[in-house]
Amino acid sequence: MTKAHTLLAVLAHPDDESFGMGGTLALYAERGWDVYLVCATRGEAGTVDPHHLQGFDSIAALRESELRCAAQHLGLKNVFFLDYRDSGMPGMADNHHPNAQINAPLEEVAAKVVRYLRELKPDIVLTFDPIGAYRHPDHIHIHQATVLAFEKSADPSFAPEAGSPFQPKKLYFHTIPRGFLKLAVRLIRLFGGDPTKWGRNKDIDLQSLANVDFPTHARIDYTRVSEKKTLASACHASQGGSQMRRGVIGAIFRLLGERDTYMRAYPPVQPGEKIANEL
Repeated sequence: MTKAHTLLAVLAHPDDESFGMGGTLALYAERGWDVYLVCATRGEAGTVDPHHLQGFDSIAALRESELRCAAQHLGLKNVFFLDYRDSGMPGMADNHHPNAQINAPLEEVAAKVVRYLRELKPDIVLTFDPIGAYRHPDHIHIHQATVLAFEKSADPSFAPEAGSPFQPKKLYFHTIPRGFLKLAVRLIRLFGGDPTKWGRNKDIDLQSLANVDFPTHARIDYTRVSEKKTLASACHASQGGSQMRRGVIGAIFRLLGERDTYMRAYPPVQPGEKIANEL
């Protein structure tokens, strides 16, 4: 019996999987791939409206429940947690919590990721781009840990307790197209908003992000599963999930099409290689 292909996403918080690469995850799951998620934290930082916490004893429990709801809509086979704490955005008190993800040594986090690389044996690994999409410290940290884990997974001397050496075939970074960001900045200004203070907590500077341009090596059209991404996003109600596909950002999605873009880190991109429509 032929073994199913496996895809593993390594991300930082509940909602990263839906608001970001959810279309890709749902598409590959629908195609019969075994799709898994490793999530570094349970998203404890930030504020949550009290009514969302009814029935939950903590923000972490709420956010985990929202993630498991989203995972069902996306078709994920399983979700694994690294059990770090959400570090919050720069300047927050959460940065200094002893279990905050950013305070964990990079090799320690990489060793935990290596365990899942060796156990699940993914063909493809996905994570954030080098600036963590919008410069969230946890996103950048898990990106760096995933890159190190990918490099060391086949090295028997690295984290030998994490299982037998194994080398995944490909590593991709999910990116936000510069054109998308520039259009978002224009439209947010047109509707009277401030693109330097975007998001639920007004702590994302879209203007500066629009000046960063990563190469695109794969462009995945997930139109056929866009409703699954919408439903998964709506699971994250405490993060405004039902609004993520509406308003200015939703209009841009509809205008530019339902696509995820990726930069390939491994294997190295060859000169003249065309943008692929598959990972």
